[in-house]
Amino acid sequence: MKQIDVFNGDADGICALQQLRLAKPLRSTLVTGIKRDIKLLDRVEAVDGDRVTVLDISLDKNRDALVRLLDSGVRVTYFDHHFAGDIPDSPSLSAHIDTSADTCTSLIVNRYLESAHVLWAIAGAFGDNMHQAALDAAAPLSLSGEQLNELQHLGECLNYNGYGLTLDDLHFTPDTLFRALAPYADPFAFIEESGEFRKLADGYAEDIAHARKVAPHMEDAHTCVHILPDEAWARRVSGVYGNELARNHPDRAHALLTESDQGFYRVSVRAPLSNKEHADTLCMQFPTGGGRKGAAGINELSIDMFDNFIEAFQATYR
Repeated sequence: MKQIDVFNGDADGICALQQLRLAKPLRSTLVTGIKRDIKLLDRVEAVDGDRVTVLDISLDKNRDALVRLLDSGVRVTYFDHHFAGDIPDSPSLSAHIDTSADTCTSLIVNRYLESAHVLWAIAGAFGDNMHQAALDAAAPLSLSGEQLNELQHLGECLNYNGYGLTLDDLHFTPDTLFRALAPYADPFAFIEESGEFRKLADGYAEDIAHARKVAPHMEDAHTCVHILPDEAWARRVSGVYGNELARNHPDRAHALLTESDQGFYRVSVRAPLSNKEHADTLCMQFPTGGGRKGAAGINELSIDMFDNFIEAFQATYR
């Protein structure tokens, strides 16, 4: 029997797996990728008796591969908060899926583990821009303001590392980053001791400084659109900058479109934090779109669909 861990390469996926493997240490094969690489189960080769754990990727986007694994006798444990659609009825599937707008996979795993490694869950929630949910999870711990800020910065840096058009855009591949985290039960020790964190923090500061200099393409009381250039820094920072804009303007929806020389935009959408709805249904109107209610994206929006997207975006949030 072999264990395969399949996880999104962002903060939520990594922190969810970190909690599980701290609670239940074992050797596993890691399957992951950039944040937008979500059809990860297509890459899993497993046979009868093997076990697969899936974290923070949409069941709906992986349905066919999941059914293939279940039909082969593979036991699958699935944790997620994205749109799932119909969940297969199989005794080999243990599904922990909650699509509520105020939770994330790290918090779902935290609930499953009865808060055994809640500090990592808090970091994952901060990274997924679930700030109030992160603060709620932290409330029983009496953490200082400085400690909360450190966990927030850690989550944002881990999330920042997941964005890019290819793995070459990232500072670390997600599996490498997870292995760097794995020895640390205490995230504060990881912050203090690891060279990986220092590299991410420096890169984050540099890239987001570039993003803050980009003027909005269009904005009004309800929506704002930024267009970022075809540069590695822009591809890395688009998600975390979208989260920052959402926090700074909680009653406004934001769309960040990153240019590509391949004839498309990569799109990140953030619903207003005051009404975290409809980002997923908006993006799913377009090919390669998906996500969750509060935050979603389109992997490849063709240039000739730009006007259609802007019209749909504005109509959704007006």
